[in-house]
Amino acid sequence: MLSTTTRRATPASGTMPLAMLLTIAASTIRADDDAAKRRPTRFAIIFNMGYAGDRLPREPPSFERLVVGIKKAHFNVVLCRYEPWRAKICEKHDVQILVDLLAPGHHVYKEVDGARQLCESLRNHPIVYGYHLWSDNISSTYPGRTRDVNNVHRWDPTHAAYVDTYRMSQVDRVEGLDLLGYYDFHWKRGRHWGNVAKASRVATGKNARFLRYIDAAPGRVGAGNPNRVAYTIATSIPFGLKGYLFHHGGGVVDPRTGALDALGKDLQEVNAAFASIGDELMEIGNPTAVYSTEVTISAKDHTTGTKPDIPGGLAGIPADHYLQVKRGEVLLGVFPTGKKRDIIALASHNAYRPQNLVLEPGAAVKKASSFDRGARVWRSLKKKQAGPSSR
Repeated sequence: MLSTTTRRATPASGTMPLAMLLTIAASTIRADDDAAKRRPTRFAIIFNMGYAGDRLPREPPSFERLVVGIKKAHFNVVLCRYEPWRAKICEKHDVQILVDLLAPGHHVYKEVDGARQLCESLRNHPIVYGYHLWSDNISSTYPGRTRDVNNVHRWDPTHAAYVDTYRMSQVDRVEGLDLLGYYDFHWKRGRHWGNVAKASRVATGKNARFLRYIDAAPGRVGAGNPNRVAYTIATSIPFGLKGYLFHHGGGVVDPRTGALDALGKDLQEVNAAFASIGDELMEIGNPTAVYSTEVTISAKDHTTGTKPDIPGGLAGIPADHYLQVKRGEVLLGVFPTGKKRDIIALASHNAYRPQNLVLEPGAAVKKASSFDRGARVWRSLKKKQAGPSSR
C-alpha cells in the first residue's frame, strides 16, 4: 500500500484540496504526442482587469507597482494591451504578457492591419505568452474564430492563439487553436464535470492545451474562499489544466500602491500552491484517461445522502488498472510520459476536509515516487510508506 495524507494547513482557511503528483514506472507505457513549437512552457497564472480595452495603469511607474504587486501574489502572466514599455517592465520582473487582440488599435478582426503589424513585430518575443483572440460564446461564430486563429498563425507562428468560451457549444469546430479557455463558475451554476471533461477532450483532440477562467470569490473572502478556488483548479489538473485566470470583479491589487487586499491575499495563497507544481504540469501534456472513486461526501463537505457513487458521469477506476484507491475520494488523471513511466495527478473531491489516501499498486508497478511541492523534488515511495503532505 502507498499511504499519504491529502492535507495542507493554512492559517486563513484550514485545509485546501489535494492536487498531488505521483510518478509510476510500469511495464507497459504509451507514448505522448510531440508538443507544438509555439505552445507555452509556463503554467500560466494570469492577472487581468478585463479585456477588449486597456484598464491597466497607463503610466510606467504605476504599471510597475501593479506588476510588483501581482508578482507577490504569484501571478506570472498579465493580460493586457501590448505596449513596448510594458514589455520592458514585465521582462524586468519575469512576467509574460498575454497580448489582448481585442484591444483598440490592434483588434484582431476589426483592425486587421494593426493586429497584423503588431503580431509580425512580436515574433519570437520572449515576453509574449500568447494572443488573446476571443472570450465569449462560440456557437455560430466558429468560422470567424477559425479565421482569427489562422491569421494570427500566419502573422506570428511563434506564439500561441488563445480562444475562450463560456459555453461549450461548437467550440470543437474552431480549427487550429493552441489554447482553449472556458469559464462556467460551477460553484454557482453547476456542470463542473461535464464542462471540464469536454474541454479536456477538445484540447486532446486538437493537440492543444486548456486553461480555465474562474470565479475569484466563490466563497467567503478571508475564510473558505481559498478552499473553493483551489478546488476548482485542483480538480481540473487531472484533466490536463495548463493555467488559469480570474474573472475580474475589482480588488486583488491596489494599482496605486501594489498592495494586496483581502481577496488578493486569498489568491496569493492559492497561486503559491499551484506555482510550486507548475513546471511539472507543463511536462505532462494531456491525459489519456481520467478516473474517479465513488463519493460519499460532497465538495462542500456534506454527506451526499445517497449510496456511494461516481459523480457527474465520470469513469470509475478499471478493476485491472495498475493503481487502485483503497481509501479516499479522489480523481486520477493518467499522463504517459514516453519514458517508461506514467504521471498520475490526483485531486481531492472534498474542498475542506483532509483525507487519508491509501493506494494499492499492481504487479506492473516497478517503483513509485511522489512530488514534494515544498522542496520541488520527486521522492521515492515504498510500500506501506507514508508520502509527504500535499494538496
